[in-house]
Amino acid sequence: MGYKPLLADVPTMDADTFRDDLRAARDTELSRLSSSKAVYALTGGEMDGDAVRAGTARELAALEPIFADWADGGDGDAAALFADVTEFAADSAGSFDGAAAADGADRHVVADALAGREGELARLAAAAAAFLVLDELAGQLVGFFVGDADRTSADEFRTFRTALGEHGDAAAELLAARCETEADEEAARDAGAAVVDGAYDWYVETLESMGVEPKNVC
Repeated sequence: MGYKPLLADVPTMDADTFRDDLRAARDTELSRLSSSKAVYALTGGEMDGDAVRAGTARELAALEPIFADWADGGDGDAAALFADVTEFAADSAGSFDGAAAADGADRHVVADALAGREGELARLAAAAAAFLVLDELAGQLVGFFVGDADRTSADEFRTFRTALGEHGDAAAELLAARCETEADEEAARDAGAAVVDGAYDWYVETLESMGVEPKNVC
């Protein structure tokens, strides 16, 4: 009679479980990263539409070479996903503010936390977490333009947010398919949490450098 694994030995992660677990583990950090203070950090305190576009473009421009490198170093569905994300980041950055994208920035929301990730599983987990963070922030950006009575930009950022969600879904689904053991699942959770932690470090350090208290959500 062959070995029958115990139920606890069978991986149970799916795309939704990964993100739900990440939200539960980093609820406070994600709530602050989706607050108006996160927009303030993104724009360097310049709360206007041009600054929102420029800050978003800089973040996307920083993501482009990371995902391009992952696409070149991968294969199969993961490489194809990273190639699609590379194109999405480049096109969106140019659409939002090409000049700002070319200028770059000293620190980034999620790009810094993605740099240096090795291995397909860790990269998929990091990508899924990064798109979760950006999706949460993009919801606040949509709200910014709604409040600014800029319907065209609000619709543009809604479309952007939808695309973020779709790429995040794809990354999380591929990740779940790659998790064959509980050790894989734990490694995926650790990689995702590290990205959220890196984004939260950006949030705290950016606001503190501007003389703003980061821990009260508004």
